[in-house]
Amino acid sequence: MDTTWIRGVIPPIVTPVDENELVDEQGLRGVVEHVIAGGVHGILSLGSNGEFYGLDREQQERAVRTTIEQVNGRVPVYMGIGAITTKECVTLARMGEALGAQALTILPPMFLTPTEEELYQHFRKIAEATPLPVLLYNNPDRVGNNISANLIERLADIPNLVGVKDSSGDMTLTAEYIRRTRSKDFKVMAGRDVMILGSLVYGAVGCVASTANIVPALVVEIYDKYINGDLQGALEAQFKLAPLRMAFNLASFPVVTKEAMNLIGVSVGASILPNTAASEVNRAKLKNILTDMGAL
Repeated sequence: MDTTWIRGVIPPIVTPVDENELVDEQGLRGVVEHVIAGGVHGILSLGSNGEFYGLDREQQERAVRTTIEQVNGRVPVYMGIGAITTKECVTLARMGEALGAQALTILPPMFLTPTEEELYQHFRKIAEATPLPVLLYNNPDRVGNNISANLIERLADIPNLVGVKDSSGDMTLTAEYIRRTRSKDFKVMAGRDVMILGSLVYGAVGCVASTANIVPALVVEIYDKYINGDLQGALEAQFKLAPLRMAFNLASFPVVTKEAMNLIGVSVGASILPNTAASEVNRAKLKNILTDMGAL
């Protein structure tokens, strides 16, 4: 399976919704154009910043279909899967395949505390249900369970299970993912935006970065400068990005992404309830950060 195209900067795009919390197709098309104009190498629909958990099956399908239509083959589209049961994940994987997604990303089951063997069988059955390349999404802070390096080493032997996004914030774990799979053509991507450059140095092939919704060109600059051998330039771009990512605690996750996009003029509407909005004080702080980094 050719996976050379799985690389670079992939924003987990936000999903604009209307007052009834239904997908705002026009707003979503605007988001796609914004990130593509920033030079991204792919787009993830229904990632955590895409508020997949607040959309029913029909609206999830609408979001993915609209994204694929608007992208129109310019970059690969990845579809995120965040269901709890294996059966539901298989159904969503087949939906993504039918819609024309190029790859899938899968979160471990939320709420449950599966054993490593249960996780292995869960991911294996989903991967075997589709010919699409599948990437895992390790996000223990949100999901409540961690994909260990031992488990990744086993999973990397499944033919179409081709990579992982690591949002753990644990560089030791990211490095172990890379070290243990380096002979298996397995792609590791940074999921913590302040660790993009560090992950690339270890051998990651790119990042799935929420900040690339807001300042895609800056995130792409980190990747491009590293690939072109300009380590100091990549470091400066990484440092320039850091205050924005550190500001994500100014409101409930993932509210700040939408707040920032609205501030810079990319209209994405409100977050899905129960999330609401940043306070006026924190919105002002966010605006100052965006201004200081030249995004406003």
